[in-house]
Amino acid sequence: MENEFANAMSQRSDDDLIKIVTAERDKYNLTALEAADSEIKKRAIDTSKFEEIQQKTTKERVAKDIVDSNLAGSGARFLNHIIDSIIWIIATTIIITILALAFGDIITPVLPLISLFLLLATFFAYYAILEIKFQKTIGKFITKTKVVKVNGDEPEESDIIMRTLCRLVPFDRITFLFMQNGIHDTLSKTKVVKDNMLDEIKK
Repeated sequence: MENEFANAMSQRSDDDLIKIVTAERDKYNLTALEAADSEIKKRAIDTSKFEEIQQKTTKERVAKDIVDSNLAGSGARFLNHIIDSIIWIIATTIIITILALAFGDIITPVLPLISLFLLLATFFAYYAILEIKFQKTIGKFITKTKVVKVNGDEPEESDIIMRTLCRLVPFDRITFLFMQNGIHDTLSKTKVVKDNMLDEIKK
């Protein structure tokens, strides 16, 4: 058995070995870890930063556990959806009405097309602008929840844009019926958590 582990570890790259004895240490049994340590010594891989890597990994794992234990409940997520949808539709309706009154017969022939465009534009603007600036929409302000990366960090603009685009997937909302996180959470690697989560991470 020891020889099997030794052979397996000899085929791993330096980076793989470092991950095994630091970030992924809890995934392997003692014999496998001893084989990895032996291979590291054989290759004379610099181990001076291993402790630093281990501490960083532990910190990231703790932060991820805190995020997972502070996920917004399905009730809050549903309420967010209802509130945000109402606000989005009202805002779009107001804009369409103003355009119809201002330009009248000029835009009447293409009003359905304009309405569809505005529905998509206001949808994207509502979610993207608010979540980029505040990490939350109006619905999330009310339910005291916010968007974070899976490790608890503040999302990048690109994360929010991806998250917003993924909301346009037709069956995105349905995924909440059988997943804790929807498609737009999963693909953008973000999660919705309670506002007080950051207090736990800082402890």
